[in-house]
Amino acid sequence: MPSERTLFDTVSSYEPYLRSLLRIVVGLTFSLHGYQKFFGLFGGIGGSRPPLDSILGAAGVIETIGGALIILGLFTRPVAFILCGQMAVAYFRVHIWISFWPLLSGGEITVLYCFTYLWLCSAGAGPLSLDRVFGWKH
Repeated sequence: MPSERTLFDTVSSYEPYLRSLLRIVVGLTFSLHGYQKFFGLFGGIGGSRPPLDSILGAAGVIETIGGALIILGLFTRPVAFILCGQMAVAYFRVHIWISFWPLLSGGEITVLYCFTYLWLCSAGAGPLSLDRVFGWKH
């Protein structure tokens, strides 16, 4: 009996490339938050750029540099681990005090970034990455 390939089998065969695409898109959207804080772009935070020695300023640096490394797929696993931690801290420092439920606290994106980075930390960058170019586990 010949095996029949389903649509899901076909899509599954592209998983490594789709992981790379997800990593790039997540890194880009995440870095925009860094540009907002670090460079004051997109209206900044409250119309300005927070000082670098503040928590928001430090977050801007981490988001700008971390987002760029994620886009490039460079040091993906350790960077994703750090960014996952940053998002967990953000949720428990800011959002949970508004409401436990992310929908009510405005923390949905924080939770999604946290768990996406946790997954990237485990899964790796995918084949379209500088990690692969350098021969690191992708």
